[in-house]
Amino acid sequence: MPINYISTRGGAPALDFEGVLLAGLAADGGLYVPEQLPTFSSEQIKSMRGMDYPSLAFEILKPFVEGSIGFDDLRRLIDEAYGTFRHDAIAPLVQLEQNQWVLELFHGPTLAFKDFALQLLGRLLDHVLERRQERVVIMGATSGDTGSAAIEGCRHCEFIDIFILHPNDRVSEVQRRQMTTVLGENIHNLAIEGNFDDCQAMVKASFVAEPFLPDGRALVAVNSINWARIMAQIVYYFYAALALGAPERTVNFSVPTGNFGDIFAGYLARSMGLPIDQLVIATNRNDVLHRLLTSGEYAKLQLEQSISPSMDITVSSNFERLMFDLYDRDGAVVSQLMDDFQKGSIQLSDTAISKARELFSSYCVSDDETCEEIAAISAQCGYLLDPHSAIGTRAARACQRDTTQPMVTLATAHPAKFPAAIEASGIQEPAELPAHLSDLFDRSERFTVLPNDLATVQQHMVDGIAK
Repeated sequence: MPINYISTRGGAPALDFEGVLLAGLAADGGLYVPEQLPTFSSEQIKSMRGMDYPSLAFEILKPFVEGSIGFDDLRRLIDEAYGTFRHDAIAPLVQLEQNQWVLELFHGPTLAFKDFALQLLGRLLDHVLERRQERVVIMGATSGDTGSAAIEGCRHCEFIDIFILHPNDRVSEVQRRQMTTVLGENIHNLAIEGNFDDCQAMVKASFVAEPFLPDGRALVAVNSINWARIMAQIVYYFYAALALGAPERTVNFSVPTGNFGDIFAGYLARSMGLPIDQLVIATNRNDVLHRLLTSGEYAKLQLEQSISPSMDITVSSNFERLMFDLYDRDGAVVSQLMDDFQKGSIQLSDTAISKARELFSSYCVSDDETCEEIAAISAQCGYLLDPHSAIGTRAARACQRDTTQPMVTLATAHPAKFPAAIEASGIQEPAELPAHLSDLFDRSERFTVLPNDLATVQQHMVDGIAK
């Protein structure tokens, strides 16, 4: 039975998978979630043991796309997406110490976990758009990694123009160059004179405002507001847990997160039957999620630059999806809460925050502690972490309740993407970029610096799309 998708704010029509793939944000400003999650029994999960990553992805994702994407096409698109990864395991596990592991999610073409979703998303979009013979405009915001992964995943798509907004001078040089050195005619990099939250706000506003693109050209999201992004990330939780003994054994996860999308996928994996006891929210100095779990207040504070820039976020968009469940899927309540949040802050009900604390632990890691963690793991294990993953391992040890259960930290990016952080940690020989990026600093760049003004950005997009 095909799954329908509903808005967290209750005021938009239910859509099938193809509809949410192309819609991104719901018409009422909410985020789409499945009306009902597929679940797997212990026996079904056991039967997945030993599958390679593409085969497992096929089994997990089939229920989500049924009725919109043929299963033969889905399997082909999955094989093509993960055929771009450099490691045969796709997501290899590395042991750091007794029952402490990292899941390496940086073996895709842009060296970050975003490749898992965006290599597949680009192919899903191209498949659907070719069948419909439609051309769309992708608009996305990035704090560093989403942009390059989206560009890499979509740059060969015949039916797409892509505009990625990044905060000017607030991403690492490697992150910027991974975006701005891809020079396809359908690729547009916009450096916004603001922070990531400003970029994200412009993307959201563009989806709920009056259409501004000519000829009825549709706007499509590649940020994790697009359900397909979250869906694809569920798979690697199953992959890691199966490798470590699930379903007979409980496996826990620590997730470096700012926008709540990656860890929300872990929450969904648990809801689908995967035995997870702990999901640890690991944050940097921009600790909106840790403060929320600690105090129950969801409040916007001034964004601060850190050595882990992909997590420099103060509005965690995907938390709305969890709020929908915390408030018993009452869209009207969520809609009112999100309206109130626009004024600065909201206080979750005692019942909602109690539910959240049962589901998640949290921990905040400073820049100094991040550098200490990178240095310590390097000294103890000879293993080099990027600053985001180091936040995850620090939080994993701080929050682990049961040391007999495996704790897996999601290693979200390759350390070569953040040489300044590695140097600040006292590591003399930072990681080298893989061969396919070895000439990155010699490549020509192309991007446009624009003011933090929605009308200016939208006009630039109108002028830049293929006619």
